[in-house]
Amino acid sequence: MIDATKFYIGGAWQSSASGVEKPVVDPATGEPITSVAIGTAADADLAVAAARQAFPGYSRTTVAERLELLEAINARLVERNDEIAEAISSEMGAPIALAREAQAPSGPQHFGEIIRILRAYAFEKAMGSTLIRREPVGVCALITPWNWPMNQLATKVAPALAAGCTMVLKPSELAPLDATILAEIIDEAGVPPGVFNLVHGDGPGVGARLAEHPDVDMVSFTGSTRAGISIGEAASRSIKRVALELGGKSANIILDDADFDVAVPQSVRAIMLNSGQSCNAPTRMLVPRARYEEACGLAAATARSLSVGAPGSGADLGPVANRPQYERVIAMIEKGIGEGAHLLAGGAVRPAHLERGFFVMPTVFGGVTSHMAVAREEIFGPVLVVIPFEDDADAIRIANDTEYGLSGYVWSRDRERALAIAGALRTGMVHLNGASLDTAAPFGGYGKSGNGREWGVFGLEEFLEVKSIYGGAS
Repeated sequence: MIDATKFYIGGAWQSSASGVEKPVVDPATGEPITSVAIGTAADADLAVAAARQAFPGYSRTTVAERLELLEAINARLVERNDEIAEAISSEMGAPIALAREAQAPSGPQHFGEIIRILRAYAFEKAMGSTLIRREPVGVCALITPWNWPMNQLATKVAPALAAGCTMVLKPSELAPLDATILAEIIDEAGVPPGVFNLVHGDGPGVGARLAEHPDVDMVSFTGSTRAGISIGEAASRSIKRVALELGGKSANIILDDADFDVAVPQSVRAIMLNSGQSCNAPTRMLVPRARYEEACGLAAATARSLSVGAPGSGADLGPVANRPQYERVIAMIEKGIGEGAHLLAGGAVRPAHLERGFFVMPTVFGGVTSHMAVAREEIFGPVLVVIPFEDDADAIRIANDTEYGLSGYVWSRDRERALAIAGALRTGMVHLNGASLDTAAPFGGYGKSGNGREWGVFGLEEFLEVKSIYGGAS
């Protein structure tokens, strides 16, 4: 089993200052599988000091030197794909097929994209008589969640390394294993000591200290909106850069001319992927009132067709990732029923064949209005609400009636109509007719879904400062 009881600081593995550990729990059984060290502010301080010491040297490395390191890391990520997948599956419950085919490969996907960008990226360019130079922002605190752990690690670590930054990574203490593997890979690749540092721990003990630390120049955080607000407040005291990728309550508008036999089932499977634990999941399905009953029937039938089981069983859905999340999802389902929503599939009951673990039935609600909690709050579980609309303008109104603005979805045979609606949605991303994410395109949102953008060249530039050298262009 992967050893998550040590930190990687200054190019060496070391024990935590406190010696405190907590269990890493298999969500399929509710039983501990290993332990993770829980760091303190003192551990965070040591890691920041190592990153600060390493920054002057690493920030002056050439693009060729950084490319060599990134390529070495990427190759090892590919080699250890199955091991990483097994770690992710055991620590957060992803079905092993999803872990092998999507979760683990997201690491090399993002590293590969950054490598492609870095080979051609212009860190200097002339603007009239002025030389515009992009320079690394400095020491970065990278705080990542448990739901797509390798994806979020790579999304932050790869561009930070490419930019010439040094960093302290604090992954979720609930899913620390793949981060430990990444630290091993970085060590093997020959990344200079102090450039990359790993400290396990919780938000109050390590995350808060990193956010407020005066020697941290940037915080990149992915997680809940509530935690993001706390991070931003702590970071503001030293005026450091903050990039936040937060929650979502994405609307999925299926127009009257769409193929409902394709759009509805595909949309249900999209929200149920990873047991609903994706910030950009299409959790609100908006359909024309004239086709509302049809959509409800298709959505419920699709949800009931999905199997729930242990990650290695071949089931469509594994457990949700941890006990607190399980309890929240169940409470939200019960709240929806209490508010008067119509339970069309699933519910707050354990699957009959599963006696333990954090398993939730794929759940669909009809009879939902926009004021209900299940339509407004991010549930982060396999729960879909279906809401009718009167016309295109009403669909846009309902979709935008949220404090979130991460993603949106539009289905229509009329491309121009779909594009017009996409343009009216207050979201950072929109998927047309089930289009997939693109690692070269920016990922991020409006409003309480955060600020800044990740992925591709936009993700790289989050880790770069812009300097004007007047009279520097010849």
